[in-house]
Order: sequence, then structure tokens, then C-alpha cells
Amino acid sequence: MDRAALTRTVEGLWDDAVLPSLSELVAVPAVSPGFDPQWRENGQLDAAVDLMRRWIASRGLPGATLEVIQLADRSPLLMVDIPGTDGADAGTVLLYGHLDKQPPMDGWDEGLGPWTPVIRDDRLYGRGSVDDGYAGFAAVAALEALRVNGGAYSRCVLLLETGEESGSPDLPAYLELLSERLGRVSLVVCLDSGAGDYERMWLTTSLRGLVQIQVTARVLDVGQHSGSASGVVPSSFRVLRILLDRIEDAATGEITLPELAVEVPADRMAEIEATVEVMRGTLDAAFPMTDGVRMVSDDELELTLNRTWRATLSVTGAEGLPAPADAGNVLRPSTGLCLSFRLPPTADSQKALAAIERTLTSDAPYNARIELSRREAANGWNAPTLAPWLRDALDAASEDVFGEPWRTLGEGGSIPFMGLLSEAYPDAQFVVTGALGPGSNAHVPNESLHLDYVKKVTAGVALILDAHSRS
Repeated sequence: MDRAALTRTVEGLWDDAVLPSLSELVAVPAVSPGFDPQWRENGQLDAAVDLMRRWIASRGLPGATLEVIQLADRSPLLMVDIPGTDGADAGTVLLYGHLDKQPPMDGWDEGLGPWTPVIRDDRLYGRGSVDDGYAGFAAVAALEALRVNGGAYSRCVLLLETGEESGSPDLPAYLELLSERLGRVSLVVCLDSGAGDYERMWLTTSLRGLVQIQVTARVLDVGQHSGSASGVVPSSFRVLRILLDRIEDAATGEITLPELAVEVPADRMAEIEATVEVMRGTLDAAFPMTDGVRMVSDDELELTLNRTWRATLSVTGAEGLPAPADAGNVLRPSTGLCLSFRLPPTADSQKALAAIERTLTSDAPYNARIELSRREAANGWNAPTLAPWLRDALDAASEDVFGEPWRTLGEGGSIPFMGLLSEAYPDAQFVVTGALGPGSNAHVPNESLHLDYVKKVTAGVALILDAHSRS
């Protein structure tokens, strides 16, 4: 197969076929169910699925069957089953993406908007462009390019869900429903991950888990004048400060509970060190930090370990705190905080949750009433060792498409799908990659897809599928 010709085919498909329809998908306000309680009535998830279904059907992949599956009270899922090329039978390839989106948010630059597709400086702007509307298009374009250029692929099943941004609550039920139909899955390709730069192909090899919980400290039945009550009644905010100090070293951010710590595997440490070498200085530009603010450490290796293999705590919401303009001289009856813990990839999230609950509720300061709610726990993921054929395919794609060696990333966030699939298919190889690179702004204003890079990722995935067919 002429790999240069394949790359040219991918570029043409993106320019002529993918980009117009992906722009239409950006314009669909398909907000994830967790952020849109009226998603059924609004019908936008259905609209996104239908747009994707019609586009894939129009591509004429030989033998492909398309099916919209929707269990009762669950968001829809699009399944596309594509037979392998003649003679290719290396097991099922499961290709994953999602069609639901984060909420629109305010603060988009002038001329941009969440539902307004705009191409500017080789980027497609709009909500869902990079997270993760492009995935289904890229997967189909990779298969088309292989057929046009004499490549091969085994049976491929594309699953596009509509609940990922809400934590994929419906996905386990769908995987159970489809388990027999999926058969022997030998390769999983997930196009919903990140890139450290736009120079090379990136393979995500770990994802952190999470624990989320709301803790409320209650000290009064009714608020009291602060001049009368302060110094007598303990502040509910101070009670929470004391509790958080049991979990996190406030000076360093280190999480002190042993249930939330693991030893970094030697192979992952070697990968992290290699990645830091090619990414030196990029963290400085990765986050729009306020002028003069320093990062947690000056050591980039420590920063990378912090965001990939160490537990962290973020306070993501509060209850009982009025806006400053509305605040009076009142000692408030209670304070509630939403605590978001990111866990190392191999930590047990249920054990971590139990340790956090025990620490927050044992021996409460001043015997304050401590209430816990809104619990959520999910394990992370650590990729299996690369098979020789996959390592060779990554090397070939890096040389022929990118011109730079591939590298690995540990992602600080979670993709629930990966944990589910690694349990269901423990012998499968995983290619977790994507176009979420610098400046992509997923989940925030000015989300955008780097078009030149996603074309290369598409070509790289095509070469991996071709290599898998011969594995």
C-alpha cells in the first residue's frame, strides 16, 4: 500500500466530505443528558445521531449495517457494523466516540459561539468539534482510505454513544446487550483523548480515576449575627478546613490518605520521562494562569506525575455561601463543598471513597453535624503492554505520516468507556488517541479542532487498522 497516497486520500476526504458534515454536527446543540434534563423532549441527541447515521450511510462502505439502539430511559447509541476486507479476520475492532456535548458556556471570542461552526487559522471552532464529534467521521474516513488504496481491515464496529459527558451511565447496559454481537474484540480504538503537541502521534496509556462527594458541615439550625455568635459557635467553614487538612497537605497539595496512593509502574515512569523530554516548556503555555502565579512545582517531571499518577483534590462547588454583594454579618448555619478527587490509574476507587468518607465523618470537630451526599466513584485505567505488531505500526505511522517518533501520555481525566472495555476484553490491545491538543479548549469557551492534525491522526489510525488485519 502506498502510504503517501493514503495520506492524500485522507486529506481529500476531510476537505470534501467530512468538514461540511462535521460543521453541521457542531451546529446541533446536543447537550449531554446530565446537563439537559429535558433532553428527550428537546430531541437534540436524536438529531445528532440521525445526522451521523445519514452521513455514514451515504459513504457506501460495503456491507455496512447501521442501527440506532435505545433502551428504555437511556440515551441513544449508534452502532455501525462494517465487515472486514477479503481475508481479514484478526478479530473485531471496536471504534469508539461520542456525540453528546458539554454545555455551551459564556465567554466565546467575538465571532465564535458554541453552535456556530467557524473555520479560522486551520481550526474548526464550535462545541463538539474536538470533543468528540470528529471521531465517527475520522473512523469512517480511515476505512474509506484503506479501501481506496488497497489496504485491509478486519471487521470493525463503530459505537457512538450520547452520554459520555455525563459519565457514560448507560454504556454498561449497552455493552452487556451487545456483548455477543461484538464477538472477539482484539483491538479497541478510542478517538476521544489528547495530544501533547501537534507534531507527533500520541498514545494515551493511563487515565486517572475519580471520587466526587459533597460534604456539608452544619453547626446551627438558623444563622446568627456574627458579632454575637462568632467565638462561641464554631464556623462551619472552619470545620471543613479542619476536615480537609486531614486529607490534603494545604502547603503542597499532597493527598495524605494511603488508599489514594499507588506506586508508578516502571514502564510508565520511563514513558513519562521520555514524554517530559519532548514537551519541556509546554506546560507553561498550557493553562491561562493569572499573571505572576506560579505552578505547583518548577520540576516538570513532578508536575506530569501530579496530573497523571498522583491523587489530587479540587473544590468544584459550594453551598451556603452567598455572593459577596449579598453577604451580611451572619455566622451561617452550614457550608457545603463539592470535592473532586482525581485518583491514580490503578487505585481502587471504592476503597478510596470509603477512606474519604471515614476521614470526613470520624471525630467531627466540635461535634458538628457532617453530612455526605452526591457520591460518585470510578476506577482509572492502565493500558496493557503493547503487542509487537502494534508497536511496529505506531513506528510506521510516525515515520510516514508525522515524521516524528510517537510518544505516550497519561491523561488526568477519565474516559469511563476504557475501564468498562478493559474489564470486558482483557486480551485486547488499546489505541487511545485523539486530537485534543494544545488550545483545543474542550469543556470551555472557544473549543476547536486542529484540522491538519486530525487528518494525520486519521491516516495514522488507518495504518494501525491495516497492521491489525495482518496481526
